[in-house]
Amino acid sequence: MTTGAQYPYRRMLPQAPLLAAATGRTPAHRPVWFMRQAGRSLPEYREIRAGIGMLESCFNPELVCEITMQPVRRHGVDAAILFSDIVVPLKAAGIDLDIVAGTGPVVASPIRSAADVTALPRLRTEEVGAVTAAISLLTKELGETPLIGFAGAPFTLASYLVEGGPSRNHERTKALMHSDPQTWHALLGSLADTTITFLKAQLHAGVDAVQLFDSWAGALSLAEYRQFVLPHSERVFAEVAEAGVPRIHFGVGTGELLGAMGEAGADVVGVDWRIPLDEAARRVGPGKALQGNLDPAVLFAGWNAVEREVRRVAGEADRALAAGAIGHIFNLGHGVLPDTDPGVLTAAVELVHSL
Repeated sequence: MTTGAQYPYRRMLPQAPLLAAATGRTPAHRPVWFMRQAGRSLPEYREIRAGIGMLESCFNPELVCEITMQPVRRHGVDAAILFSDIVVPLKAAGIDLDIVAGTGPVVASPIRSAADVTALPRLRTEEVGAVTAAISLLTKELGETPLIGFAGAPFTLASYLVEGGPSRNHERTKALMHSDPQTWHALLGSLADTTITFLKAQLHAGVDAVQLFDSWAGALSLAEYRQFVLPHSERVFAEVAEAGVPRIHFGVGTGELLGAMGEAGADVVGVDWRIPLDEAARRVGPGKALQGNLDPAVLFAGWNAVEREVRRVAGEADRALAAGAIGHIFNLGHGVLPDTDPGVLTAAVELVHSL
């Protein structure tokens, strides 16, 4: 793992189970963390965020540190994930957007033309200084627990910018990619630059792993993904490879894309709940670790159902290891839902650690 002068704040965590599983070593126990583990499911989160907007929270280093730490203290998970949002680097670069409660990111002036793409601002590292300051605080607080940094993948960022906000059908996005491929690739190239800058800033500040969220890639066919998306995700992963930390790739509804997503360059491929991990291992191919993939809705079904499903996922993961996956990181197949009982999550962590 690279630890030279270029990454002076990198911690050495040789015993961390998550890093072991991600890199093909044998962890002391099966590692587990949850996407959206820091958030509305925790009463302490709702209390500290009262009256503070989402984006305002993301640019407050002390608040980011505290929110990121909350699930680590409560649940005993094997990783913290930086409290942030995939649109933070866009906001930091100067794009006029906001996160609207109950809706999500809303963009004031959506991308509609080649001129709009040319006018997009590029992120400078100093514009995310609040994020890197939060990472510095966290690496002092976390002890032996790894910190996962993250960013949105170029396609998912593009979908917000083109649609103007969340979209069910991504019709404007798909129309642009098919009708004007030159403008589309220019847009994704620009967003890849922003994503790379954001991830490198986090890596230089000391994160121990990174996850690239391509949340909406599941809206694409395999042919669309390979032609319009994969080259840009590949560039992102290639540009951060020298940091020597595990790179995780995740999308929702991407069962048909897993092979191509595995080719993008990540060390760990996240799998949503729709596909068994042993089948995912077959699609991704050998030599990668897998992450996932309990259905977040199962957490509402009562402990007997939760225990049964956790054991099922662990069993499928063990078969995935036998089929060539190099490690398994237990997670949900998407994020923790807001009304989840945090006590169930704590109990699930204890169960995973016992398997």
